Amino acid sequence: MKISGNWLKQFIDYKCTPEELSALLTGCGLEVEQLESWQSLQGGLAGIVTGKVLTCETHPNADRLKITTVDVGDGTIRQIVCGAPNVAAGQKVIVALPGAMMYPISGESFEIKKSKIRGEVSDGMICAEDEIGLGTSHAGVMVLPEDTKVGMPAADFFKVETDIVYEIGLTPNRADAASHLGVARDIKALLSAKEGVEIKMPEVAEVQSAKESPVKVLVEDTYGCQRYSGIYIDNITIGESPDWLRNRLRSIGIRPITNVVDITNYVMHELGQPLHAFDADKIAGKTILVKTLSTGTTFKTLDGAHRKLAGHELMIADAKGGLCIAGVFGGIESGVSETTKSIFLESAYFNPVRVRKAARQHGLHTDSSFRFERGTDPEMTMTALMRAAKLIAEIAGGKLEYAPQDFYPKAIVPVTIELSLQYLEEIIGMAIPVAEVKRIIVSLGMKIVSESKGLLLIEVPAFKVDVTRPADLAEEVLRIYGYNAIELPKKLSFSQAPADKPDPWVVENRVGAFLAARGFNEILANSLTSSSFSEIIPASSGEVVRVLNPLSSDLSVLRQSMLITGLQTIAYNLNRQQKNLRFFENGFAYHKNGARYEEQRYISLLLTGQDQEASWNVKPAPFSFFSLKSVLTDLLAYAGVNIQKLKLADAENLTGNFYHYLAGNKKLALFGKVDRKVVKQFDISQEVWYAEINFDLLLKQLTTGMITIPPPPRFPEVRRDLSMVLDQQVRYQDIEKLAFTTIPDLLKEVNLFDVYEGDKIGAGKKSYAMSFLLRDEEQTLQEQRIDKVMEKLMKQLEERLGVSIRKR
Repeated sequence: MKISGNWLKQFIDYKCTPEELSALLTGCGLEVEQLESWQSLQGGLAGIVTGKVLTCETHPNADRLKITTVDVGDGTIRQIVCGAPNVAAGQKVIVALPGAMMYPISGESFEIKKSKIRGEVSDGMICAEDEIGLGTSHAGVMVLPEDTKVGMPAADFFKVETDIVYEIGLTPNRADAASHLGVARDIKALLSAKEGVEIKMPEVAEVQSAKESPVKVLVEDTYGCQRYSGIYIDNITIGESPDWLRNRLRSIGIRPITNVVDITNYVMHELGQPLHAFDADKIAGKTILVKTLSTGTTFKTLDGAHRKLAGHELMIADAKGGLCIAGVFGGIESGVSETTKSIFLESAYFNPVRVRKAARQHGLHTDSSFRFERGTDPEMTMTALMRAAKLIAEIAGGKLEYAPQDFYPKAIVPVTIELSLQYLEEIIGMAIPVAEVKRIIVSLGMKIVSESKGLLLIEVPAFKVDVTRPADLAEEVLRIYGYNAIELPKKLSFSQAPADKPDPWVVENRVGAFLAARGFNEILANSLTSSSFSEIIPASSGEVVRVLNPLSSDLSVLRQSMLITGLQTIAYNLNRQQKNLRFFENGFAYHKNGARYEEQRYISLLLTGQDQEASWNVKPAPFSFFSLKSVLTDLLAYAGVNIQKLKLADAENLTGNFYHYLAGNKKLALFGKVDRKVVKQFDISQEVWYAEINFDLLLKQLTTGMITIPPPPRFPEVRRDLSMVLDQQVRYQDIEKLAFTTIPDLLKEVNLFDVYEGDKIGAGKKSYAMSFLLRDEEQTLQEQRIDKVMEKLMKQLEERLGVSIRKR
């Protein structure tokens, strides 16, 4: 939410600087996330002044250019080359001095520099209106009135407005602060003890006439609409809003449209009460009906979309059908247009639950629904209505000849809360002076009904939607008194609960530190994603978990795989020219088994692009299967997993060529290459390598006891190499497994150091050169024994795997 500093000062005359005010607001719960300067013209026309053209001669080297001398009021006569056909001596003009930044209506911004144009010095620029952002004309330079003072800043001449805008991160419980008035209330409470400031409410219209309104109001659904105020205004002239109103809206990021629409937006951001204007001539039967419409009824909203109603939406209707989804979005048929001559202006209090449900149903989240969902002030409807009526009369020429209508059959009674001062001291942690407590309560707009024996009976106004119990009152007092004003105790004590072994937090940090040291960047992705990805990357088990009331179709399910958000992150980075990526994430994937919802924690790894970039002494090398496997095995070993006990198995995975590391029969890790068709769905054109580790299973595999390091071997190792030809379908791991099974006591290591495939060994065949490292822990190996075990190994390879051993 954006708040204008100039606008705030219309409510309250505070003396503090923007930085001081930001600190005060943040301290009371209205966190100022950003503080920025705003100008009604981009750049504020800094470095641009008024000047007088003294002479104007034709450029000696260009027929269409003129050499002028210009007085800009600083005591220096400047020579400026100008190409405008209308420039002439004696004119008062706008001059951009060297160093000024220009923000033209079209094109890129640029800086004015002293330069030479066709051999002649140009010390500035005489400006057209489009070059300084004032209009679209580029026919010639702007010629100012003859009495214009030379050397005047252009910002003063054009009355450029400057402002300080506060970007506030409004929390859901602070519906009362969703306006400039709401923020001003907090400023009053914060400053009233020192400065005695008061809120100045804006002027509202007063209609003396008892003339009956041509448009009647009939509220049928009194639960959905507890108060409905409206006024008929005719003689409207739709047009552009004045500069002051347009600037107010633009400063907080609202695009001006027309005067009537701008006024409704202005009052909403001023007082926090949403308004809606109907073209009165388009209201069939001249009667406003507040009710629900039948399920399946089609309603065309202002954005041109045809929406089918679910039947629970509160609607503003007429004799023919819907005019507006109450509190959410207007209809295109009854909206204000350029031909509108009379309007019916609505200001109401709608049930927050009904508005929230309708907004979610149709995926419409507007400034109006934002406020109604959280709760507006039922006592503000008439004030806001008559405030807008006054502005419409002043700006759009509307005539206020008809009495306003106000349907309010049962007033909403303010909440009354009993606050114990002892309870307040206990929950805050210190005693705040009673006088200060009472001052804060009153300054926030609440009323102390009675006081007796340490108890305060407090009446809470309706705009304090979230204050319903003593704890809420304590929060209100504390945030104004100041969290930083609470004294810290000299002694802190706590009971430390025994930590799990191994501690998940410690393991997570060890893993993160290891991967960061290997060049990985950690990502933190949203667990919500689009349902369309469930077809591309199906859940490993069960069904996809769908959100009942999604904010949008892109956030409608919980991710069923960490790979989904990982690929989204890769695509985002590739689109920004980041090609070589190493990512890891610690998070959850979700699925549904029957009626049971389950979440599983994973550590995911993603590699794409170049593992080694080109250098003068290194050839470029892309990431490969072995890049991924190396990181994964090193990570598991570093975490404390006994790699030798893991089994490697093929993974049945539809998203690519993957393998599993199994701990017993359980899947500890998945790794491999993501299928090209899958990455293409994410607009990724390069290979992606992916791994995920089951975090809960990882914790169970970690060594928790003392690590024993064996002493160096006492007896020498012996290496024997074998060259063999084998079928393509025989895998390295088959050979390795068979070797360790055949000679388990002596074999220490197996290594594949050469692979050949080609015409020389026949179709469907491949050649392996492998080394086998042998060692006896008790004695030195003799040649006879070595030959015997190698003969045994070769025989097993030939018989079990069909290997042909090459013998010299």
